[in-house]
Amino acid sequence: MLFISSSPCGRKFYFLTNLWVIPGSAGKLSSISMKTEVGPQCLPERRKSMFEDVQENREPVSSVPELADHAVGLTVDSEGGKDLVTFTFTLRNPKNSGLSRAIKIFEAFEAQIHHMETRPVRKGQSGSDDLDFFIRCEVHSSSVNTLINSLKRVAEDVSASKEEKVPWFPRIIQDLDRCHHLITKFEPDLDQDHPGYQDLEYRERRSHIASLALNYKQGEPLPRVEYTTEEIATWKEVYIKLSTLYPNHACKQFLDAFQILEKHCGYQADNIPQLQDVSNFLKERTGFCLRPIAGLLSPRDFLASLAFRVFQCTQYIRHSSTPMHSPEPDCCHELLGHIPMLADKPFAQFSQELGLASLGASDEDIEKLSTLYWFTVEFGLCKQNGVLKAYGAGLLSSYGELMYSLSGEPQYRAFDPEITALQPYQDQTFQPVYFVSESFEDAKSKLWIYASKIRKPFSLRYDPLTCSVEILDKPHKVKAALTHIWDELKNLCFALDKLS
Repeated sequence: MLFISSSPCGRKFYFLTNLWVIPGSAGKLSSISMKTEVGPQCLPERRKSMFEDVQENREPVSSVPELADHAVGLTVDSEGGKDLVTFTFTLRNPKNSGLSRAIKIFEAFEAQIHHMETRPVRKGQSGSDDLDFFIRCEVHSSSVNTLINSLKRVAEDVSASKEEKVPWFPRIIQDLDRCHHLITKFEPDLDQDHPGYQDLEYRERRSHIASLALNYKQGEPLPRVEYTTEEIATWKEVYIKLSTLYPNHACKQFLDAFQILEKHCGYQADNIPQLQDVSNFLKERTGFCLRPIAGLLSPRDFLASLAFRVFQCTQYIRHSSTPMHSPEPDCCHELLGHIPMLADKPFAQFSQELGLASLGASDEDIEKLSTLYWFTVEFGLCKQNGVLKAYGAGLLSSYGELMYSLSGEPQYRAFDPEITALQPYQDQTFQPVYFVSESFEDAKSKLWIYASKIRKPFSLRYDPLTCSVEILDKPHKVKAALTHIWDELKNLCFALDKLS
């Protein structure tokens, strides 16, 4: 329902030859034994920093196989004001005071050390005890430059590199319990222009239904709402009015699914369907499922749920005084506008692609993706047999704008993500511009190209078996994904051979 009007880990010990490091300790070592055994294969012709070696996936200094994985990785911005920085420097004869002075500098700046290792400086260029250091730590952003300057007083060849941070995003479907940031723009308790602002009974009813969603946890049965006579009457008026327009104005995919919903999911003028019944229907058709939400959700959180094929859905209904208009998404908008389209496989895939593109994206890119969502999933038009048809939920749940969008009065433009993402939109009146897709497959292909250009330091893959998102930041992960795809391709080729 988008209506636009390093998490802490356990304290693991990594043994680096004779050095023990406790990730997460603020500049503290449990041992100061620094002698390092290094084979010849670790010393290339041109001496590289350890940071370069790790970046290029060369042989790690230590024999610990997981060393490279812990040296460089994706940084999730769970706390503001800090940077994850990799320092490399050289200490001459560290057995003297150099080592303790360097460690005290990290302690003084409250640096949280995640990883540390050493190796001998190349022979012939130094003394036998000189060491190169590699330290990866978290430090306050305002202190980085001062820490570097302080380190230069006790060490040589000091260099630092910040790791790019990305906003937190869910990795497994249970993480959606954390995607609950609501926008209070249209709340009846706060917005004096809301039709239900003066209706205390309506506001209490909304609060009760919202509490069901706020207490929900992923995997639990979806809460059932016993709708009142007044709420069913509002639904009935909306349902009858819109269903008379669908045969001539809605796309074929919507019409096909709507008929099945009427037959199997309780879609009737005198009945408001329950989310659990609708969710079961979607799960069988396209793998999507529903999740209750208390109100208008932030774009980032809503788009993130789509990545897991989860649609955040309200259960309350608009105020009875304005059955043909709602300033916010309600169950009429969700159940009549969104659900039939999510039963179409190409459209469901298109929706998930939008969600996957949003994971870890910048605020600027989230704004563009939410605009794309607005002009497609909410207010999109498509061509079918040369005739414009509506597939956007904002159109299919609004009598007035559905008629207007197909009247020939507004502007129509071909869907181009690069252009559409920058188009201003209206959340109070009809849209002056609508974007037309040739097909959902065509729209999905264009969106994939657009998403591939979003600047992120990683690629993602959704695993439908575990309902999780995997970060493809290592060659072996990409290889494993390709192996899985190759196995599926072989099965399809085998099936094709049998048919021919």
